[in-house]
Amino acid sequence: MSTIASTAFGSRRRRIAVVMSLVLAVVAAMFATTLFTKGQEAEAHGATVFPGSRQYFCYFDALSGNGALDPSNAMCQQALNQGGPNAFYNWFGNLDSNGAGQTVGYIPDGEICNGGGRGPYDFSAFNAAGNWPRTHVTAGANVEWRYNNWAHHPGKFDLYITKDGWNPNTPITWDELELFTTITNPPQNGGPGSDDHYYYANLTLPQKSGYHVVFTHWVRSDSSENFYACSDVEFDGGNGEVTGVRPGANLPGNDGGVNNPPTDPPTTDDPTDDPTDEPTDDPTEDPTDDPTGNPNATCTAEASIFSWNGGATVNITVTNTGTAPVSDWMIHWLWPPDSGITIDNSWNTTISSMGDMQMASPSGWNATISSGSSESFGFNVSGNLTTMPALDCIPG
Repeated sequence: MSTIASTAFGSRRRRIAVVMSLVLAVVAAMFATTLFTKGQEAEAHGATVFPGSRQYFCYFDALSGNGALDPSNAMCQQALNQGGPNAFYNWFGNLDSNGAGQTVGYIPDGEICNGGGRGPYDFSAFNAAGNWPRTHVTAGANVEWRYNNWAHHPGKFDLYITKDGWNPNTPITWDELELFTTITNPPQNGGPGSDDHYYYANLTLPQKSGYHVVFTHWVRSDSSENFYACSDVEFDGGNGEVTGVRPGANLPGNDGGVNNPPTDPPTTDDPTDDPTDEPTDDPTEDPTDDPTGNPNATCTAEASIFSWNGGATVNITVTNTGTAPVSDWMIHWLWPPDSGITIDNSWNTTISSMGDMQMASPSGWNATISSGSSESFGFNVSGNLTTMPALDCIPG
């Protein structure tokens, strides 16, 4: 039995803001036209939403209407230039599979915000000192701490904060941090796999003034996998307002207001600190900067299915419907809830799965599609599949 399903890129849903190109560097050298690989489980599970972490704020500051990345924050642009788009599309994947709660002596000084850089994505740029987006709060206030639950795992969240007199002009060291609270197995406001669902807990903010960084270390109790996030916080009597991101930016799960980006360097507890070397959050700083992705590109995806009892073969054709070349692409779809469908093998693509959500990216050699041209890939599934769900095509 054969069926056809297609969709234009313009029907993109909220939850397509995920993996853009997961392991292209690994597979770029593979040129076989019929390359089979096992479907891969995405290693991406959450990040601090309030107070918002660097990777969370930078992704939603950068996200444009069609999925391309164009940060307004200068530090976020710097991170994108240095590490590429993977860390942005995987903002919930700052992890170490073998972290096992280790801190001093395992995570080097200056590499705390990315947990030492042992994960699958390059978050090293998020260690840099500078004017990152920040949350404005009041010392001693009771707030609701939130952490995105992209995937659910039991465990504890250790929250550290920079000490009084720390140096905000250099990457953070362990001697500059102090543990101020631990949150264990917090409740969730909704299921995993969503931008706006999160763990939450009551949190009393420490007695601080000026600019500080909160480092969150999520230690899973069911495995050795750990997650890391740095959140920039200004203790200035604020009520959760957010500065340093694009005005009007959508910040799922975060109730803080979005104001214009600050142009002044961050305040500190040490008036002798000289922050003049820090960049400012000026979106017009360099009009020649090229955003990642192609904001004028469009693409569609069309699937044909040959199904049988208990399985199916799916072939998907990706077509560049715009006038400019597509240099990268991602196809996203959601299996019906509790469908039991699993991908057994695939060709000409790398597929990442997280529950019912599926993301297919190119195998490197087929990433570029000229105007009016197409590339194809496919996979075999176990389970009853006669019609493909709606397909979302995100061009790069």
